[in-house]
Amino acid sequence: FQLYGYCYQDSNDIPDTLTTITELGSPLEMIQLLQTSWEDRFRICLSLVRLLHYLAHSPLGSVTLLDFRPRQFVIVDGELKVTDLDDASIEESSCTSNSDCFMEFPARNFTLPCSVEGRCQSMNEKRNLYNAYRFFFTYLLPHSAPSSLRPLLDKIVNATGNRNKHGNAKYFLFYPSPSVNSEFTQKCVKSANTKYRRVPEAFIPDENYRCWPSYHHKGCLLSVFDINEAIEICDSYSQCKAFVLTNQTTWTGRQLVFFKMASNHIMPDPDKITYVKVTD
Repeated sequence: FQLYGYCYQDSNDIPDTLTTITELGSPLEMIQLLQTSWEDRFRICLSLVRLLHYLAHSPLGSVTLLDFRPRQFVIVDGELKVTDLDDASIEESSCTSNSDCFMEFPARNFTLPCSVEGRCQSMNEKRNLYNAYRFFFTYLLPHSAPSSLRPLLDKIVNATGNRNKHGNAKYFLFYPSPSVNSEFTQKCVKSANTKYRRVPEAFIPDENYRCWPSYHHKGCLLSVFDINEAIEICDSYSQCKAFVLTNQTTWTGRQLVFFKMASNHIMPDPDKITYVKVTD
């Protein structure tokens, strides 16, 4: 969370008080998040993994958030940030045997090894990972994800929630690489048989229909990797008779496309390209 300033106050009325000024964020509403596009939800999960990695390797050591729940986070420019650090702890639990390193959750329990130093190994990190799984990953990642990515997403979700793999969860599975656009956003599409007529520098202002999920509440505005994916989407909707490529992209670089139910009224627009389905 971005810190803009702080003030330490020590008086008889309020001893040892620290007031901080931080960036403004929006409260996290899980129901609203589930209604957003998968790309936006993936971005939130990506920012959460960056936070998890930092907490596990902070300058103070491994930090755990004892009250790891959605209400402790806010959304800032599409990314998740923790806003309440009152329950943060750097203390790893002491132990004399593995049975002392028992972690209990509502749906699953874990027993971690007790180190020779008498500390439960990586308990802070494991607690954060599992809480991220049960409060965020399990809801935000698989829901309406691209079909070609689901095997990888299942692997990631299982790595944070499955006891056998919990200790080997890999942060790098989420980190963007130079090929992030193709690895995480390209869908495997088949060549479409339907033909479309290309109309350059043109736009269809009306003829909207609603679809889900959409970036536009009154129309069907989706992101695509390329023209083939746009054709595949239009072919999958019986009401789709045309689509318009815009010059806007999402944060991953995918192009935003309006899907239309007719092409009776086409207007000139130098920033858009319209494709009209050719009927027999």
